[in-house]
Amino acid sequence: MTDAPAGVTLPSQQDTPEEKLSYRLITGPDDRAFCERISAALAEGYVLHGSPAAAYNGINVVVAQALVLPAAIASADAAVATAVDRLDSDDDVNAEAFEGHA
Repeated sequence: MTDAPAGVTLPSQQDTPEEKLSYRLITGPDDRAFCERISAALAEGYVLHGSPAAAYNGINVVVAQALVLPAAIASADAAVATAVDRLDSDDDVNAEAFEGHA
């Protein structure tokens, strides 16, 4: 097996369906195959996260696109909301934060 250029994922390195990650960064040459990989990830339930990035490596344009699963976003949002609720409801949070400090 040949090594891929830095930042390029070979098909054998791609996630299997049972290993779905919450976050993925797909990179590769700016070609039809890259667009097909993004389209496949979208069909699997991922959503685009941010704008794509592009760079010229002296030979061709290399692009990157971040993708996330909506469930991961919902989980993170829920965790933040819980933390905010805890801060809002805990009157002694400042006392705990500075406990033992002069």
